[in-house]
Amino acid sequence: MAAGGFCKLPNGRVVVALNLPRPAAVDGSVRVLVHAQNRARALTRLRNLGLRAVYLRGNGAPPTPDEITAVLHHPDGLIWRTAPDNGVDTPPDLVQELWHPIRSLLRRPAASA
Repeated sequence: MAAGGFCKLPNGRVVVALNLPRPAAVDGSVRVLVHAQNRARALTRLRNLGLRAVYLRGNGAPPTPDEITAVLHHPDGLIWRTAPDNGVDTPPDLVQELWHPIRSLLRRPAASA
């Protein structure tokens, strides 16, 4: 696990942020945000989607306030975008890409005939 962290909200719920390798053996990584009742449920939500080897160790890269706002305003409470991979610790809020629903990350490419 490269980087990840969590933030406990005033209502007791949490937002978990994880940098994960992009599925389907594509180069790069993605930043995934999950809004859930607690950390264990957040990780369970990801595991239920097929991301089996997901663990949160430490709190080295917690979600920024902008990331928290983004995931709280998404109906699914589960979003992603490409993580910066330039060898420099770029703050996630400086990334210009918009957030995507998790289903677009896990969608399998169409088979060609």
